[in-house]
Amino acid sequence: MSTIDEKRVYGESGGALDAYVGSSMGLVHVRVSDSAVGEFSLCHRRETRDLAAGPGSISIATDEDVLVADPTDPDSFAETEFGPATAVSYDGETLLAAGPDGRVARRDGDDGRDADDWETLADSLEADVRAMDGDLLGTERGVYRVHDGALDHAGLSDVHDVSAAGVPLAATESGLYKLGNGWMEIRSDPTETVATDPASEPGHLERAHAVSSGAVYEYAAGGDEAGEWVRDEELAIAGGSDDSGGPAASSDPIVGFGYGETVYAVSSDGTVFAADGDGWRPHVLGVTGVTGIAVPATGSPDGA
Repeated sequence: MSTIDEKRVYGESGGALDAYVGSSMGLVHVRVSDSAVGEFSLCHRRETRDLAAGPGSISIATDEDVLVADPTDPDSFAETEFGPATAVSYDGETLLAAGPDGRVARRDGDDGRDADDWETLADSLEADVRAMDGDLLGTERGVYRVHDGALDHAGLSDVHDVSAAGVPLAATESGLYKLGNGWMEIRSDPTETVATDPASEPGHLERAHAVSSGAVYEYAAGGDEAGEWVRDEELAIAGGSDDSGGPAASSDPIVGFGYGETVYAVSSDGTVFAADGDGWRPHVLGVTGVTGIAVPATGSPDGA
């Protein structure tokens, strides 16, 4: 199997962004420029359970602590004294973290480096946190939302993933839902992953993706009209579709999406896919047990 013990370069170009991929082998720092993947290297060798990008900061959840860094400096990771963590997210500049014991806490800004910087929201949430994004938490008991220094149950059940930007979305065992006048069903098939461009305006979906039973779906914005979710057959083909005659699916599931000048996806086997206008370009990183991808927000999808 290929490794990334040494830095490798594939067409490094100017104007590149810093992206990060979490895996069981550690955290991979990747330089991307539009659909080109440049230099990438393993910048932290601790198993990365989850990761999140915020304004001027990148955070990872590990079995020892939550670590934070300047996303432009992969050598700057510092401990925060949260303790073991399973999930992290950013709600604006506020960092949220969940631990395996059910503790959920937050801290403001990125200057603190000790336990006193953390404000506990729940000492022992009676539900395993499977995913976090913004102020949303996805658990087997449903969605929870941060409100007035506490966690409020916001409905649904058996939630695999959540996305907070634009219009809140939830991927559940019973389907894909959006939050409007309550939770409204978008698709009725089991959905494992959902993501939205962090630069989306409140109340609007612009770029969004979901994975349902291994098939990738993309939100096609409809201008003044409501958009629709369509299966992305190009990404399925890039990943290697099956021969079952059913919906095309990646041979290794897509576990996360990132948004920059283009869209990035990552599969559980460590393949990064970059949209290039005609389809998706695959780039193998050489890591396994991938948990997700984070690309610090750079603005609106039109580049503004």
